[in-house]
Amino acid sequence: MNQPVIAVVGATGAQGGGLVRAILRDPEQRFRVRALTRDTTSQKARALQALGAELVKADLDDLESLERAFEGATGAFCVTFFWEHLCPQRERDQARKLASAAASVGLEHVIWSTLEDTRHHIPLHDTRMPTLSGEYKVPHMDAKGEADAFFTERGVPTTFLLTSFYWENFTLFGMGPQRGADGRLTLLLPMCEKPLPGVAAEDIGRCAYGIFKGGPEWVGKTVGVAGEHLTGCELAQGLSRVLGEEVHYSSPPPAVYRSLGFPGAADLGNMFQFKHDYNDLLCAARDTNADRALNPELQDFATWLRLNGAKLK
Repeated sequence: MNQPVIAVVGATGAQGGGLVRAILRDPEQRFRVRALTRDTTSQKARALQALGAELVKADLDDLESLERAFEGATGAFCVTFFWEHLCPQRERDQARKLASAAASVGLEHVIWSTLEDTRHHIPLHDTRMPTLSGEYKVPHMDAKGEADAFFTERGVPTTFLLTSFYWENFTLFGMGPQRGADGRLTLLLPMCEKPLPGVAAEDIGRCAYGIFKGGPEWVGKTVGVAGEHLTGCELAQGLSRVLGEEVHYSSPPPAVYRSLGFPGAADLGNMFQFKHDYNDLLCAARDTNADRALNPELQDFATWLRLNGAKLK
């Protein structure tokens, strides 16, 4: 029982759950895994415990609970979930607490799940894109990118893990093909013909495990994770094959997408505009060949569809 411990924030979520299962499945059993969750009695938490994870109660809004949960661990995977509350200030505060807790207990290696701060490329005064909440262009990206500095300033040995568009968005968040009044299925993404880096959410956790296995050589580095870079037409073609009928791709202007009215529409409209306008930068930061070296099981879109296509129907 002398294996080092990895504490996993958001262990019952998509990214954290992928990491927990990757650690537990490792035949070499390099690490023990401590699964952090607000509700240790939930079905998802109990399922992880049954696989061999240690369950620990922790709350991202409670610094002391995070310090207790990190105590005695060698490393930690840190992630926040913006879409639970849609508040960038709260997400930023949660990230600050994660960095403070990691520094306080002296963790040797932290992976921070992050995104680009779009304001480095589109400043607030730039009228190409509306400013949201007074201080953001893409709140869910900018708050994470800004939080990178919290880990650096506290001297936390950190790897910064840039994530990508979850393909699970097609099954869980209403972004899959929608049937219109004309009876046709349409995939709506304001990307024109630019490729969108995408990933199976569990592969983020699996790549994180590859980084933990690599150890100190990854500290201070930024790693982008994607399974494949596909255009809207290519995504629609893959969805068509699984659904057994043609899915049409439609790329409205970002302003139209921002006006759709669902929670977070303005944020996502700005996100897609950034991913379109700065596509070369976005794709260059996410090298699928390097990611496959970290995670040989990295899924492409066809593989993900084969495993998850039934959820689209």
